[in-house]
Amino acid sequence: MTRDTQTIQDDIAYMRALAQEGRHAPLLAGPILVSAAVIFGGANLGQWALLTGVIDAGPWAPVWLWIGAGLVFGAALAVLIGRMKGKPGFNSSGNRAVGAAWTAVGYGIFATWLGLMAMGLKTGDWSAMMAMPTVVFVAYGSAWIIGGTMTNTRWMTLTGLGSYVGAVAMGWFAGDMAVYLVFTLVIFAVALVPGLILMRQEPSEIV
Repeated sequence: MTRDTQTIQDDIAYMRALAQEGRHAPLLAGPILVSAAVIFGGANLGQWALLTGVIDAGPWAPVWLWIGAGLVFGAALAVLIGRMKGKPGFNSSGNRAVGAAWTAVGYGIFATWLGLMAMGLKTGDWSAMMAMPTVVFVAYGSAWIIGGTMTNTRWMTLTGLGSYVGAVAMGWFAGDMAVYLVFTLVIFAVALVPGLILMRQEPSEIV
């Protein structure tokens, strides 16, 4: 009986240790957020340059710009996820939940972009694409709030609220060439800076 009791106690201690590890494991999405901010922030600057005539290119240049940005981000994502798998805490409940949230955000943004592209190609009216920046920051805000709730981290929740403010700002600047510059500033604020913070919180891999 004593042996069975000791076994149960050991199992409980093991499960408690796993729970503690999952609770305190650092989030590993920092490099992905930094990459997204740099790639898509740069794409917005490129879009602004194309549409304002700073760069002279064909009418399909903006489409190829975004396709190229998507391909570059996809390649970067594959590499970064491969690296994340070897880091401590990758399989923690917090990283799985937050990773699932950001994965859903990515797929949702991509599906929305494809839908609006299909609408533009079908009708010849591309005005619906003006809603895309608002969609992006609403999605970012939701992912940050999920992350803040899962990790009980106030600054992530505040970043999510900031993303929602950015979504409203995108609506305000819709149709104005300045929207691409504002988008770049907002994505740096809600993706680049928080991503760098998360990277600094990762444990050193040097033993």
